[in-house]
Amino acid sequence: MSNGKIKNFEHVQTDHGINGQYKTWFLDYASYVILERAVPAVEDGLKPVQRRILHAMKEMDDGRYNKVANVIGQTMQYHPHGDASIGDALVNIGQKDLLIDTQGNWGDIRTGDDAAAARYIEGRLSKFALEVVFNAKTTNWQLSYDGRKNEPVTLPVKFPLLLAQGAEGIAVGLATKILPHNFVELCEASIKYLKGKKFDLYPDFLTGAMADVTDYNEGRRGGRVKVRAHIEEEDKKTLLIKSVPYGVTTNGLIDSIVKANDQGKIKIKKVIDNTAAEVEIQVDLAPGISPDITIDALYKFTDCEVSVSPNTCVIIDQKPHFVSVNELLRVSTDNTKNLLQRELEIKLSELQEKWHYTSLEKIFFEEKIYKELEKKHETWDKVIAAIDKAFVPYKPKLKREISREDILKLTEKPVRRIYRLDIDELNAQIKGLEADIKLTKFDLANLNDYAIAYFDGLLKKYGRGKERKTEIKIFEIIEAKHVAIANTRLYINRSEGFIGTGLRKDEFLVECSDLDDIVAFTKRGMMKVVKVLDKVFIGKDIIHAAVFRKNDERTTYNMIYTDGESGISYAKRFNVTGITRDKEYDLTKGADKTKVQYFSINPNGEAEVVKVILSPACSARNKEFDFYFEELEIKSRSSIGNQVTKYPVRNVKFKEAGVATLGSIKLWFDDKFGRLNHDGKGIELGDFDADDKVLILYTDGTYEVTDQELTQRFPPEEIMLVEKFDPERIITAIYLDNDKLQYNVKRFRIETNTLRSKFLFIKEGKGNILEAVSTEDEPLLIVQQGKGSQVRNAKFKIAKMVDVMGWKAVGAKLVDYNKNIMMEWENREGPKQSELF
Repeated sequence: MSNGKIKNFEHVQTDHGINGQYKTWFLDYASYVILERAVPAVEDGLKPVQRRILHAMKEMDDGRYNKVANVIGQTMQYHPHGDASIGDALVNIGQKDLLIDTQGNWGDIRTGDDAAAARYIEGRLSKFALEVVFNAKTTNWQLSYDGRKNEPVTLPVKFPLLLAQGAEGIAVGLATKILPHNFVELCEASIKYLKGKKFDLYPDFLTGAMADVTDYNEGRRGGRVKVRAHIEEEDKKTLLIKSVPYGVTTNGLIDSIVKANDQGKIKIKKVIDNTAAEVEIQVDLAPGISPDITIDALYKFTDCEVSVSPNTCVIIDQKPHFVSVNELLRVSTDNTKNLLQRELEIKLSELQEKWHYTSLEKIFFEEKIYKELEKKHETWDKVIAAIDKAFVPYKPKLKREISREDILKLTEKPVRRIYRLDIDELNAQIKGLEADIKLTKFDLANLNDYAIAYFDGLLKKYGRGKERKTEIKIFEIIEAKHVAIANTRLYINRSEGFIGTGLRKDEFLVECSDLDDIVAFTKRGMMKVVKVLDKVFIGKDIIHAAVFRKNDERTTYNMIYTDGESGISYAKRFNVTGITRDKEYDLTKGADKTKVQYFSINPNGEAEVVKVILSPACSARNKEFDFYFEELEIKSRSSIGNQVTKYPVRNVKFKEAGVATLGSIKLWFDDKFGRLNHDGKGIELGDFDADDKVLILYTDGTYEVTDQELTQRFPPEEIMLVEKFDPERIITAIYLDNDKLQYNVKRFRIETNTLRSKFLFIKEGKGNILEAVSTEDEPLLIVQQGKGSQVRNAKFKIAKMVDVMGWKAVGAKLVDYNKNIMMEWENREGPKQSELF
């Protein structure tokens, strides 16, 4: 045997050469991996190993569970690889909870726990798989790898299985990653496609979580899906992670949280995995750490948010093709329609054949043609010929010619059957077959409607319990700098001009994040913005350094400098917004010996008063005078400034604090993401001074007064009203008292002083919910009751009906509960009113 192998190799080497063999072998290997291992076929959405597993399970199917070890052994008759690859693929199919009914410990995709050994777990084909995946009559067959058995080329799957299960594989030179989609939505999309309507498909993961599909791009290459875990704030010290993103396990998620904590990106005390039937990871926060900022940081720095890049690649006509999921659904639906047509055509052929034979049987006995068997004929062929001749008068009633096989089949009827035959029963059978033939022809003529009914049937039969698990929503962009905690200490050497985290022997400057930028100003009038590094040179004689806030239009720098060339002193006020990192900016006229005499930083554009003291030797009449920064306009950092004096300045001293010269700042509430902002996104809340507060009323009947901190998170779907807080404003609230089945009304003022805490202002009880709220002075409520012609409207002037009461009061009855009731405020204005529809 070994000599034979050597001879074959020498023969190949002589004919083609080593170089040729390398080229051929690699191409053959690449093609094999692509076609036979990594990439699924478009016809059934399966890889070869998956197809062979399902085929083996169908052969074993008797309605009972089979040991997975036995299924693996059965599959090895068709699959030319080891049992490990078959076992892994089998468990993977079972965990997707669609084609296999599982029994035993099949592992957990949420925690990453492996399945038990194959000898301990069992499985069988699901009812869905038996109905949708198999049909021997429409299956194309081929020999198995060893030529001993037949296996399907592809299975006749009548469902977009590939989109339901998803697929992932790495081949030679290409890869595929098809995300799983929702069963119900796939059926509905197929129905829409068959009806000629537009449809959209978005991923749905068994792990639940949330997904932003803005850039999904129909699953094409270059698309992206961001997936986030659900994180709840149990209290100010504890966060609960209630789901894991696709492809992430609880163990992996906890590891990423611990790593982020070790790197100083978040601050937590401990992480506890409470996962059982449902995912729950408890994150205990360190003292003084904001839960809102920590939630954002978890999304930014840990696996609580992951980005998944789809790459829909399938085998079409023995070649890999990159397509979209929408195109894949259209192909799958068309394939299902073709399979249904083939099944109907086969069914029609079988019905017609059965009708033909039953009609022959009826004639054979009703017209006593069977008596030809009792006559003496010389040969059997003459008996057959005589029977055939006896059928001649009745052949016009038939739909095809009578074959020899038909007659032979009739002659095989037992004698006892002949004498007990019920002609009426045969007539009933023929009538039933004719009805079935008519219906089958109708379905073929209306194939599109038949396919729609088929998908609708799947939806009704198997759709229960397969509702969407992943919540589709748009994620806000989280800037790392905004959520990074102060995890490093920054030091400064003012005289030498260095700043850095490694200068521990020098002056401590500030605690900051390693993601921050630092802005610094020197005595020479130079400005520079740098990253937080171990040691970086700014310039000698640093007069100020701080964490830089990009696009900060409120922080105003007041400066007086003396020009080194002319000796004239100038004053200027400026902001620093956009910059180029590591670039030196000259804030003066540019002369070498220029000197900054005074410099101040003002968060809200404050304009102080300073005392300018001139040199005693100068010729100026007044050697001291006050300078008012409020008389200067805020200009760009490159402006020269206004002249203060032409005489030499000895020094400038702070004299008196000034008021803010900037007006109030506008605040908006982004009702899409539940965030306060200054960017004009969402509902405008008005002009806010530094001490102003925000009032939020929730659908559960609680209110919260909070500050203007932009890092806070609010659930927009639970909010009834958001506005600028006025402690004197009267709030009018309508709520359902579920215990007494009535709507109550109350008017009250906010009397609590605690910020960022919720207070229940409606009657406590299960099912009690806030229905409408207004902060108008005299709100007019319109209540509509009844349906159709029985509708009647009532108007209530709430301010005249109900007195102002305490915020804890139950309130007064308004109307009885009615499921057909609708309420709205008349003359609604902006965000001050809300209504129930």
